[in-house]
Amino acid sequence: MAVIQDSGMGHVLVLNASYEPLNITTWRRAMVMLLKGKAEGLEHDATRPIRPDLLLPTVIRLHQFVRVPYRQVPLTRRNVFHRDEHTCQYCGSASAPLSIDHVIPRSRGGRDSWENVATACLSCNVRKANRTPREASMPLIRQPRQPPSSLGFEANRQIRAGLHSEWAKYVRGPSA
Repeated sequence: MAVIQDSGMGHVLVLNASYEPLNITTWRRAMVMLLKGKAEGLEHDATRPIRPDLLLPTVIRLHQFVRVPYRQVPLTRRNVFHRDEHTCQYCGSASAPLSIDHVIPRSRGGRDSWENVATACLSCNVRKANRTPREASMPLIRQPRQPPSSLGFEANRQIRAGLHSEWAKYVRGPSA
């Protein structure tokens, strides 16, 4: 087998036997699962053949169903920006420098939670100041919510970044 350098494009979406997204793994681990007969390749990267009759997988499906516990998406700046599509949730600007705003300010008991943080441009964040959106007459475009699953969130991030567009038919929702 030819040796292939693993680049940033070396991610493989692993589907459960039921076709639901289960994991994102490296192409090396995916190849091991394929060669051991534990999975089948559904999508392949035709631009990176391992040998003439073997293409690099980008989506594999396990033959046996695996039960997995729910995984929560960590609350980070990067994940909040991704959830809000890098857009100010007050004015809709996608071009201004962004920050994180607490919908209910921390000084008034607001917590660091998915439901209380939103992406805001610097001018809206300063204008809102230490007030609630209602007090500042600045309604949110979308109510902040916790993303439903860690895997779907990461898979959608890669799809939106222009990587692995073939994953889209296996991952549900815009921010899954």
